[in-house]
Amino acid sequence: MSMFTIEHEFDATVITLIDEGHDGLVEDVTILAFEDCVTLEQLDPITQEPVRVVLSMAQLRDLAAALDLPEGSYRVELKKG
Repeated sequence: MSMFTIEHEFDATVITLIDEGHDGLVEDVTILAFEDCVTLEQLDPITQEPVRVVLSMAQLRDLAAALDLPEGSYRVELKKG
């Protein structure tokens, strides 16, 4: 079983992924989707400080494509129009 929440705020959509129901649980992941980037945040269990990763929209597009591809090196070319 998995759980997540979605909230629409003024300038971002906030998605929280909640880890539950198994051994070795990790901290929740919060994803903030802005117009020009996406941030992923997770609380570091040792320092109790948030760790943030910022992805450009191009990096997010590449990540989505990579999830469905086998091992290798790829270049994404966008079609105009």
